[in-house]
Amino acid sequence: MTLNHNIPTPPIATEGQDPRYADVDIWPVGSVLDALVESQMSAIAAVRATTPELERAVNSALPRLLAGGRLFYVGAGTSGRIGMQDGVELLPTFGWEPERLVLLLAGGNDAVHQAAEGAEDREDVARTDILAHNPGPDDVVLGIAASGSTPYTCAAIMAARTAGSLTIGIACNRGGRLLDVAEQGIAVVTGPEVISGSTRLKAGTAQKAALNLISTTLMIRMGHAYRGQMVDMRVVNAKLRDRACRMVRSLTGSTEQQALHALDATGFNVKRAVMICSGIPADQIETLLRAHDGNLRSILGQPARRPLRKPDDKTACI
Repeated sequence: MTLNHNIPTPPIATEGQDPRYADVDIWPVGSVLDALVESQMSAIAAVRATTPELERAVNSALPRLLAGGRLFYVGAGTSGRIGMQDGVELLPTFGWEPERLVLLLAGGNDAVHQAAEGAEDREDVARTDILAHNPGPDDVVLGIAASGSTPYTCAAIMAARTAGSLTIGIACNRGGRLLDVAEQGIAVVTGPEVISGSTRLKAGTAQKAALNLISTTLMIRMGHAYRGQMVDMRVVNAKLRDRACRMVRSLTGSTEQQALHALDATGFNVKRAVMICSGIPADQIETLLRAHDGNLRSILGQPARRPLRKPDDKTACI
């Protein structure tokens, strides 16, 4: 399937010029900063207006991901790099499995550090790139394009949709083609930039915020957060070890020694340490996690679990 370039496209608002900023190059620094801050605030307001569409996207994606599906991010240039950033951060923050994350950037990894001229126009490469990962019905594919018309992104989304994946397009222009080719289109309309055409500004902020809302809500609903804490975070340094200990203590009322014993016993896995400090026998942890899709609130709400021992009992977590 190819895109029909003969169809007239509406003007791209994100490429327009706002006459208010025609003389921004001679404004005082404080005035320039005020204008940029105002544009950032308007970007967030534009995202807020799309809450119903974001909710629909999350509700559609959730059962697929709970069934074991993967999360794809597809884009070119700034939009693609924003997608990569959002996706990569799910790994340490929420313990998302690397094999369930696919990041596609027009031009490949080299385009992370420098512009890949012409890469965003390669529809054939886009189809090859995404089909190499065999997208299927349980997969969720997020396509991001400020203009909404990037050929690479649109072609990849079309290929994934044909393969049965849930496709979600995020664009900053209401008439963007991406919104039509994706199963669900989200128009985060941001308008002209302070510096005309520089969509790394408020369009970039809007795209990052929209992705952040979608991915974080998905992670919460999938049980990767409990009582506002990142219970599936990966503990990879001293700072995070301290944070993990504080989390276990605050979630269970355990002492520092108890929390550390539980963390040591679970390879510094916060969720499992919380379960141990909540009185759940170690040999039941994995069975309960599977039975409750990893949802700690659901697990701890079970009446059959062993009562929590007193916080001053040093053996409670070992």
